[in-house]
Amino acid sequence: MKLTINDVARSLDLPLSTVERWIRQGRIPMVRSGHTCSFDRSALEKWAKAHNLVFSDQDVFSERDSGSSESPENETLLSAMKAGGVLYGVRGGTAEDVLTSAVDAMAGFSPEERAKILERLLDRERLTSTGIGKGIAIPHPRTPFCREGSRSVVVTCFLDAPIPYRAVDNRPVFVLFVLLSPTSRQHLQILSRLSFCVRDDAFVAFLKGAPETYALLARIDAFERTLDQKGLV
Repeated sequence: MKLTINDVARSLDLPLSTVERWIRQGRIPMVRSGHTCSFDRSALEKWAKAHNLVFSDQDVFSERDSGSSESPENETLLSAMKAGGVLYGVRGGTAEDVLTSAVDAMAGFSPEERAKILERLLDRERLTSTGIGKGIAIPHPRTPFCREGSRSVVVTCFLDAPIPYRAVDNRPVFVLFVLLSPTSRQHLQILSRLSFCVRDDAFVAFLKGAPETYALLARIDAFERTLDQKGLV
């Protein structure tokens, strides 16, 4: 079966930008036709296994089989961040510590839901760190976190002090963006928009000052307006 680039990003649980970079570098098996490319499922599974990556296309097939056609046009990074809120001074000396503190402080979830969220976030970190570099981590469950009628939330967590996080560049992490989405499609959309923001060094410098909520949301709004105007994500 042929997969699209979005299918691959979901199946490998990677940001779309990472898959795009690997394509440019010729690191991932693909079939190119003109200006488009597709991926063979069996070849991709073998490649992922050889590179110690977890490949799971269950969510991809589930969405196709169910004819899922949710309308994510109103699902924005800004709306997800407003829904999740901003936490300051999150304490802890390890990834497990700060995730525990962050989940405990999340609003709008029952104790049972918080326990499930923490368990799934920690499972994801044991698989591979969600520290993406520049002092930033984007913790998220490997599979969607579903609640009836739920939408994506991004909980922004400014840490009390930077901590080791096994990030890709080995830099200590000072901010977490905890991403919870009810579907793989919404997860990918929010993650792509967030990845665009944190690629901007000026924005990262802005984050280091632990800006007030209104200032952070205003900056995100400006980024998304640029994205929408240019049709980038």
